[in-house]
Amino acid sequence: MAYNVEKTDEQWREELSPAEYQVLRQAGTERAFTGEYTDTETKGVYRCKACQAKLFESDTKFHSGCGWPSFYQPLKSDDGADTIQYIEDTTLGMKRVEVRCANCGSHLGHVFPDGYGTPTGDRYCINSISLTLEPADQQD
Repeated sequence: MAYNVEKTDEQWREELSPAEYQVLRQAGTERAFTGEYTDTETKGVYRCKACQAKLFESDTKFHSGCGWPSFYQPLKSDDGADTIQYIEDTTLGMKRVEVRCANCGSHLGHVFPDGYGTPTGDRYCINSISLTLEPADQQD
């Protein structure tokens, strides 16, 4: 798939910290309950750490107890396109759905159909290190 933001591996390594690179570009996972945004309740927009594309509104964030920030619905882009790319993931002997930034292809986490009590029934389990929070009081 062609992305709006395409960079060489070397460029990504220069722009991202080793931990960010491992998660965003190598589909790694940060340890549960260690991420910056796991318990954050600040209002705003969560963006892709690699390309700054808008991904989630804070209003769709909820406490799932899984150890990573959880959202029940991603944003759509300004033109109505999906901001998230969905990829079947059968690693680790499980069948899951990986979610990536549709703008740059960076790994964000996984989506599960166990978001009980949410409007969509989905739980987007996202690595904090994949995100940047733009607080509402700092938006244009």
